[in-house]
Amino acid sequence: MQREKKELISEWYDEHSHSVLSYTLMMVRDYQQAEDLTHETFVKAFIHFDSFKGNSSVKTWLFSIAHNLTVDFLRKRKPIPILKELLAGKPDEGPLPEDMVLIQENSEALYKALGKIKETHREIIILRKIKGFTIEETAKILNCSESKVKSVLFRALPALEKQLLKEGFFHEGEVRESHY
Repeated sequence: MQREKKELISEWYDEHSHSVLSYTLMMVRDYQQAEDLTHETFVKAFIHFDSFKGNSSVKTWLFSIAHNLTVDFLRKRKPIPILKELLAGKPDEGPLPEDMVLIQENSEALYKALGKIKETHREIIILRKIKGFTIEETAKILNCSESKVKSVLFRALPALEKQLLKEGFFHEGEVRESHY
């Protein structure tokens, strides 16, 4: 059983570690810390393997663990330092260099703006809009109700839009159509 458990956790790691890492990275904005939290997520999954009952997907369960670890880390660490760009483009995968500059600038603006809105808003936007979790999965990850996810998202998107407008990334009315 122990060997099967190790193999299964290893498969989960191969399948989901990049996604968990990018989630924790967007939350803590420190690559080394995100790697540590990702590693710790899979260690906890191994330790608490028997508590996974299959009521949700493996990915949802892993993100729930990652969320709890990240929230604990953020509570202990105040204030959150603002770091430079963390996401680099991959120019050899198709887009022209000019397109990559634009994509990178847009990513920087988005992550900078995300870093300036409330943590609860940032979490919901990352899980729902960037990571693509359903409302139900997001609620399970955050251990809250689906209606709370919906209401926070309803407030979070305009808050992000306002932050993007404040930073001059968009002009009034440009973003509204894209997120509804």
